[in-house]
Amino acid sequence: MRILFAGSPEIALPSLERVAAEHQIVGVLTNPEAPKGRGLCHACTPVAELAARLLPGVPVLSPARLGPQLRQTVQDLQPELLVVFAYGRIFGPKFLALFPRGSVNVHPSLLPRWRGCSPVPHAIMHQDARTGVTVQRIALQMDTGDILAAQEIDLDGSETTESLSKTAAAVGAALLADVLRQLAAGTEQPRAQNDADASYCVALSKELAAIDWSTDAAAIDARIRAFNPWPVAWTLLNGQRLAIHRSSRCPDLADSGLTPGTIIRIDKSRGIMVQTGNGILALQALQLPGKKVLPYKDFVNGVRNLESARLCSGQTRQEHE
Repeated sequence: MRILFAGSPEIALPSLERVAAEHQIVGVLTNPEAPKGRGLCHACTPVAELAARLLPGVPVLSPARLGPQLRQTVQDLQPELLVVFAYGRIFGPKFLALFPRGSVNVHPSLLPRWRGCSPVPHAIMHQDARTGVTVQRIALQMDTGDILAAQEIDLDGSETTESLSKTAAAVGAALLADVLRQLAAGTEQPRAQNDADASYCVALSKELAAIDWSTDAAAIDARIRAFNPWPVAWTLLNGQRLAIHRSSRCPDLADSGLTPGTIIRIDKSRGIMVQTGNGILALQALQLPGKKVLPYKDFVNGVRNLESARLCSGQTRQEHE
């Protein structure tokens, strides 16, 4: 089949490779260049980088908007099917009408759970026992199209968004390949979603990544894993933002009775022990502004008077000013 592939981040790369190996990709649609890194240099998306290497001569389109000019460009490519994985924009009816075989989307959740733009961190943050990948027909309302295939992924409570995204990327590529073979043969069996079971994501932000120490240790640990690698969970230490990259729960330890957010002690084998609203959490990888991410043993060597210090969320900044 002649396919227009749309995607932007790394999670879409295995699918792009798989589709390119089995079908004719006539064009790649991705987001425009954006500032990246400390120097904020403009860089193209991972999908654009791979497409340039993998598909020489195939146009890579990165428009600021999906307007008439882009529609004409796509129409001239004569694609049969639109394949999408994490492109990041909503397609209108005029654009979707360009594809005689329709359009499919790879979504890293078990739809209708976690419709929206950030399903992987939401599954982790809400401590779901399982998630998965769904391939669906694209509908005008986001993530509501008929399901063509789905595969579950069991979660054990150790996943980060980075690690789970890699798993979902591999699962999604294999699932997409099966669906495309069915579509080519006309043997697909779509099934409607149950809207009553739907749940929705919100966009990630640095503000959303603030830690509330009054919640329990399991919820905070899940939040830290969900916001790794971006935007990274954070708290305040002496009025200074402190990023927490890794932690672990300590269910064998009893509560100290201290105020949530209080650093109880430094445990040389486990981490920086913090009282939460329910349970003890060991902080294991931390980062101060402008500094490198450090394992807790190195971090404590550079910060004085950590024991008995209190970590606070952004909402309580005034307590330190």
